[in-house]
Amino acid sequence: MDIDLSNVAKGGDLIKDSDTNGFMADVIEASMETPVIVDFWAPWCGPCKTLGPALERVVNAAAGAVKMVKIDIDQNPEIAQQMRVQSIPAVFAFVGGRPVDGFAGAVPESQIKSFVDRIVRQAGGQQGENPVEQAFEQAEEAAEQGDFETAGAIYQQLIQHDATNIKAIAGFANALVKLNRLDMLKQFLEQLPPEQRDANEMASVNAALELAEKADEANRELASLEEKAALHPNDMQARYDLAVALAAVGRAEEAIDLLLTIMETNRNWNEDAARLQLLKIFEAQGPTDSVTVAGRRRLSSLLFS
Repeated sequence: MDIDLSNVAKGGDLIKDSDTNGFMADVIEASMETPVIVDFWAPWCGPCKTLGPALERVVNAAAGAVKMVKIDIDQNPEIAQQMRVQSIPAVFAFVGGRPVDGFAGAVPESQIKSFVDRIVRQAGGQQGENPVEQAFEQAEEAAEQGDFETAGAIYQQLIQHDATNIKAIAGFANALVKLNRLDMLKQFLEQLPPEQRDANEMASVNAALELAEKADEANRELASLEEKAALHPNDMQARYDLAVALAAVGRAEEAIDLLLTIMETNRNWNEDAARLQLLKIFEAQGPTDSVTVAGRRRLSSLLFS
């Protein structure tokens, strides 16, 4: 997987801002090949701030069946006058170089989707199975088969198509974790805004990174920790420290065994530390990982026995 991180955090060319000079190329000429939705808006327009993002989501979801051009009427009053825009937000759809449909005011996202579907049909296209959904299925299938190179490459393409898709962002980051490309992962995470970096979907990535960052120290100390745990089998702290080190170096199954042994001996030892560490490992491995599935099953049996 040849990853260009400079492009990963950017979106595709489905949505763009335009002006009087670019209107002919961006709307009239472009609509000869692909339907173009034009959003007339202004910075002071409250409803525009709701409609604009909803339009962008629907256009991105259409995966190339339509494009979107945004026109600020304050900066480009001539176009608004030519289109007889009397109030904003105002939306027009262009097909074959001419306006064919439109609406005014903020409307529900479901209505926007119906509008887009109608324009696509009118242009002769079909909204069959969504190519974005197909790509996600392919990426997930590749990941399930352990082919994280392919999965990562597909997720990268999805991010380039829509840089706000947190599912694609998390999938790409998880692929980097599985490929042990931690420097690349850190660089990628640094480019993300905080709301994406800290999203729930990124919990597995952040947990895996937290464990991986302990790997160097864990490798140095592993032999002494194993010796200490062997010499003092009743020392819960020694077992716990060894489990943390094993998890950090990728020996999750052995770490889980140790932590479950601690819980079998003293379920609430050190304020539930063993169970909390188990949850971190499960998070880092991912919910569908075989080690996680088996570990959660054993944990449930222990807790409800």
